[in-house]
Amino acid sequence: MTTHPSRRRLLTRGAFLGGALAVPGFLAACSRTEAGTGAPAGDADLLERLRKQGHVRVGFAGEAPYGFQDGGTLAGEAPTLHREIFTALGVPELRPTLTEFGSLVPGLLAGRFDVVSAGMAITPERCAKVAFSEPEFVSPTALMVRRGNPKGLDDLASCAAGKVRVGVLTAAVEAAYAKAAGVPDGSVVTVAKQQDGLDALLAGRIDAFALTGISLRWLARTNRGAAVEVLEPFVPVVDGVKRYSPGGAVFRQGAVSLRRAFDERLAAITGDPARYVRLIGKYGFTEREVPPRTLRTAELCAG
Repeated sequence: MTTHPSRRRLLTRGAFLGGALAVPGFLAACSRTEAGTGAPAGDADLLERLRKQGHVRVGFAGEAPYGFQDGGTLAGEAPTLHREIFTALGVPELRPTLTEFGSLVPGLLAGRFDVVSAGMAITPERCAKVAFSEPEFVSPTALMVRRGNPKGLDDLASCAAGKVRVGVLTAAVEAAYAKAAGVPDGSVVTVAKQQDGLDALLAGRIDAFALTGISLRWLARTNRGAAVEVLEPFVPVVDGVKRYSPGGAVFRQGAVSLRRAFDERLAAITGDPARYVRLIGKYGFTEREVPPRTLRTAELCAG
């Protein structure tokens, strides 16, 4: 059986200055647009334009530990890696925009920002609309359940067999994973934010919350004392293919030079596990999350 690792999932309005996020007013979209798309014109020379203006506009959805606000600072896996990479590329400032996860790709295509910094899963469906960097991480799926695991669950197949209600984030790949495992559409409950999933679980509106293991461990960590537990991660299977949930930065398809330069700098980080963990270890990322060199976005996009 073919094994293709595949995953999901950043912003506020403001400016990154020396790693800190100020949160001033709304950032207007670029006025120069491609006819019929709303996207900025001239993406082919986007990297040079970013260098000249000294900042890049990034979109994020407030999902810890991938990209979130921490005391007015944009924090998490993706912003930390992207800050390192863009600084090396001569673009020292990240200007973030906070939006719902489901609005990240539409916002990128409409020119509201230049890159999505949210640890978004690389999937063939998304690849048809946007261009992904090479993977930044891999992270298998897990379930959060009420303490004691009263339904005796261990993966999405057990959720289907037990006819339980499964919570997933809006526009996240876990909905597709649940469907592939046999969970009926009527038993899949979408929530807007991670905290909503935990709250729904405690309130009895869902029996399990499906997300990447690293996200759920972070959620449990920030809700110490909550009567929940995170089960052992598992690898979903969709159409006979294992999905390890790799995520990456997202660009418009015309931003070829920017994406290639980004990938070159990213490879220098993922190729050095000690540096990788030094940068984002505080968000729960370990050498286990370092994407293997053989894992390529082109293959993931092909399905």
